[in-house]
Amino acid sequence: MNPSNAARLWAANAAYYDPERRRLIPCFDAFYGAGLKFAESETHTASILELGCGTGMFSAMLRQRHPAALLTLIDSSPEMLQKAGRRFAGDARVVLRQCDYSSDADRQALEGGQFDLVASALSIHHLEDEAKQSLFAAAYRWLRPGGRFVNVDQARGSGAWFERRFEEDWLEQVRATDLSAAAIAASQERRKLDRNATVEEQLGWLRAAGFRHADLVFRDGFFAVFVALA
Repeated sequence: MNPSNAARLWAANAAYYDPERRRLIPCFDAFYGAGLKFAESETHTASILELGCGTGMFSAMLRQRHPAALLTLIDSSPEMLQKAGRRFAGDARVVLRQCDYSSDADRQALEGGQFDLVASALSIHHLEDEAKQSLFAAAYRWLRPGGRFVNVDQARGSGAWFERRFEEDWLEQVRATDLSAAAIAASQERRKLDRNATVEEQLGWLRAAGFRHADLVFRDGFFAVFVALA
């Protein structure tokens, strides 16, 4: 799926999406488009697990990509799941579960299910590095042989110079939108909670988790899309 398809998905579901999110991610179409392009399955009725689904924005894109799939959406926040539930009201092939994917006990509750695709969007970068590694290992266990893991997320720059440049470029682009200064400042404040890891670190952790192949398929500043094959 190319970026223009992601743009059409946005237009078709605009009522469900947070318009601020689109402005805060200047590369929105290419970013999510890359994730969707690789969110493939050889099975028509794929079984898909999304980690940290939030309000279900990326889930809606996955649903259009896989209209016959069984989607299991997990999030630790009941408020987010409630919003996702409204989005998918009447869709019997969407299962919503409150689950903290950083918790060993909650992860073990998923061990019985084998998925064709495990996906996540802008969620895993909130974990500390050790927890990321543990989650990648769990994602590998949850996948059937030949399945894939798609992580539409963030990555830290390889050094202070890149970090500053990514921040400067992002600020320049979002300030060119109609976002208020307060909205931009709030986003900067939220990003202080991010625990980004470098591309090299994350690819190494995916391979150490057992994935046959892992690669970076998209990057624009600190926005990055990782794909790993089980």
